[in-house]
Amino acid sequence: MKVRKLHALTYIFIFFTTCHGLEPISGVATVAAGVSAVFFASFRAIKCQFKECCTKRWINLNTTELSSSLKDQVYGQHLVIKAVVRHIKAHLSNNDPSKALALSFHGGTGTGKNYVSKIIVNHLYKEGMKSGFVHMIASTKEFPHADMVHLYKDKLRELIETSVNNCERSMFIFDEIDKMPPGLIDTIKPYLDYYDNLNGINYRKAIFIFLSNTAGTEIFQQTLSFWHEGKERDTIELKDMEKLVTTSAVNTKTSGFYHSDVLLRHMITAYIPFLPLERKHIRQCIKDYLLLKKYYTNHGDIKEEKVREIAEQLQYFPEEEQLFSTTGCKRVPEKTDYVMEED
Repeated sequence: MKVRKLHALTYIFIFFTTCHGLEPISGVATVAAGVSAVFFASFRAIKCQFKECCTKRWINLNTTELSSSLKDQVYGQHLVIKAVVRHIKAHLSNNDPSKALALSFHGGTGTGKNYVSKIIVNHLYKEGMKSGFVHMIASTKEFPHADMVHLYKDKLRELIETSVNNCERSMFIFDEIDKMPPGLIDTIKPYLDYYDNLNGINYRKAIFIFLSNTAGTEIFQQTLSFWHEGKERDTIELKDMEKLVTTSAVNTKTSGFYHSDVLLRHMITAYIPFLPLERKHIRQCIKDYLLLKKYYTNHGDIKEEKVREIAEQLQYFPEEEQLFSTTGCKRVPEKTDYVMEED
């Protein structure tokens, strides 16, 4: 293949020097440049077979597998599964999206916001969370001081601009956005907007995911209302929650989204509520962990009384109904290990 390309360049050299009267030295320079281009293109192609590059070999989504994994591994979150798959698929199948994808996950502790983010990453990037194109930004670690917002803004701009310049399909996951200093999030507004490019860089293929506990109380109250009315939680629709979430996010003074232009200018593609988890969902999490840690070999071997014992180690609310887990599935591993250690 390389030999054929070299022969072709040689013919081009002869053509231009004989038919167009190029000086031999100029012709040699032209051919040398062409040979160099072929060499570096071939080198890059070989390198990308073994080292992560911003190509389909390393960044590629199988929507069917993503949907299947979410359905098998995420419990009690029908709104999440449907919305995430649709938005991710629509964004990635569009070679020229109008703007970057911005998903805002809202809900209480342990409802699966981080977990779902990692599932998305693992199905999109071959290297998963180890990918150089995935950036997990923990607000409490990266932005701990409210009086240093001006420095954080520069740091955030540099991260996003450098990353997207390196790979247009970069992903940024902002954890605990509710603990981010107010005003900081607006730094990323230009990258979420409808610009064709900013200083020569196209940000419209990037993905931003925001994780927040904000609106967790409102989501819980709405879910509880459905339960009191005898309605199945699966009948809750996105429209039942979206206004509650956006209103809470933009008006909560301790939220990173407080009076943010990112929200007020409608830069968020979708607000996705994570519902509080019931006891039946906690039991499913417990069974998964028991199998993961090889306490049991298969589902059929798991003792239901042991699952109930572990589930009772967790706290539930409201006080009267004792319906939802206070910490979702977050404390399932430690409680499971504690109970199983007794055996």
